Amino acid sequence: MRLRRSYGVVLGTVSLVLTSAAFATGDIKKKEEVVASIEKQRSELIKLSDQVWSFAETALLETKSSKVLADHAEKQGFKVERGVAGMPTAFVASFGEGRPVIAILGEFDALPGLSQKATTVKEPLESGAPGHGCGHNLFGPGSLGAATAIKELIQAGKLKGTIRFYGTPAEEAVGGKIYMARDGLFKDVDVCLAWHPADETLADTTSSQALVDFIVEFHGKAAHAAHDPWNGRSAVDGLELFTHGLNMMREHVKPSVRMHYVIQEGGLVPNIVPEYAKLWCWVRDWKRTGVDDVFERVKKIAEGAALMAGVESKITVLGGDYEMLVNMTGAKVLNANLTWLGPIEYSKEEQDFARAIQRATGMAEKGLNGTPKPLEGQEAEGGSTDVGDISWIIPTLHVSVTTAPQDTPWHAWPVVACGGMSIGHKGMIHAAKTLAATMVDLFEDPKIREAIQAEFKEQTKGLVYKAYIPGGPPILPSSDQARTAQ
Repeated sequence: MRLRRSYGVVLGTVSLVLTSAAFATGDIKKKEEVVASIEKQRSELIKLSDQVWSFAETALLETKSSKVLADHAEKQGFKVERGVAGMPTAFVASFGEGRPVIAILGEFDALPGLSQKATTVKEPLESGAPGHGCGHNLFGPGSLGAATAIKELIQAGKLKGTIRFYGTPAEEAVGGKIYMARDGLFKDVDVCLAWHPADETLADTTSSQALVDFIVEFHGKAAHAAHDPWNGRSAVDGLELFTHGLNMMREHVKPSVRMHYVIQEGGLVPNIVPEYAKLWCWVRDWKRTGVDDVFERVKKIAEGAALMAGVESKITVLGGDYEMLVNMTGAKVLNANLTWLGPIEYSKEEQDFARAIQRATGMAEKGLNGTPKPLEGQEAEGGSTDVGDISWIIPTLHVSVTTAPQDTPWHAWPVVACGGMSIGHKGMIHAAKTLAATMVDLFEDPKIREAIQAEFKEQTKGLVYKAYIPGGPPILPSSDQARTAQ
């Protein structure tokens, strides 16, 4: 999904006086119990993570990954509803009753072409096969471990309310969470939590980029390229004119805008005037309104390109993400629990592994950093996530946890390697503990929940949320591709 961090952040920094310790009000004994529970679950969670890592299934095809997680949730006593929101690999696992309803998100899709062994050199398990280059094999099991720890306290009568784990497919493609939200699966949730693998540990106080994901198609007329080309109309001409127009527009958009594309189809052989061409494109900006403005201009470029080439054009929106709505009150609660837990400790062997990866990728050999960063001064990076949409529907708290060496290229083989060994496992366990401790605060203290919700209501006042997805079930550009550069 990202550049280095779990998700991109807005330009600028946060400059606030933050007293996070005041936001960790939950019973320390209960927090120690959930930490102990996650330690007890450690071997099972690692096994789950390694299974998902080995399956390495791409967006909407995560059949085995979804099943092992849903089966594990049922084994732990959760009520599991499978195949929700028109996606066979989406599920919701619930335990408890009544309010508050606290949700936690889990992802499990892999990326195409990133197969890799758990080694310090680039070495695929299977050439061309998918791999977990964004660490989602850790995300789902880690969140489920946190949910299970809370379930045990509810079951013992020590907490009251409902804990709900959302198994969310296709984050790297169509954004499965958006379809789950469209079907009302989050409508009764009080607060939602999520985490993401990263090369640093921090409670996120910054946003992600909004995104629109679309296909541009051109339809022309075939003819013999030598015998009678005047009888043909080249769809590739239309496509080339479109990309030229898009690239000319780069000078005349705000610096925050990003546009990137791949050509998926551009003719079969040179001696036939191509009657069909297809391009897959994304446009991003730090705000949804900025994306909307640029996308309107993109539509006109497609129309103009088709007119010049004498062909027909068609744009199909596949999906898109809102930017992340940051809840500072919730970030303080997360940060307090990160501070309470302290840094992730690494062995010499793990640091050596990390430095070897940094050496192999041309990065400074800094090793691993598991010390929580402060809330202030978080820097801008690029990336998008469907967690952003959820954050505009319900208050959402997000934490990033170290699972790979500093400055590691994301969506690349080093992340896959670390996700399949102890570096990734340690980050996953730390994330589970952080989230579980934070949920103790949320379940126990209605004033924290009220403050989080009050901030959310003020931020969303007057907003009418409208998802950037088409009607019907999710659609991928092709069955073996997923959004590889969120």
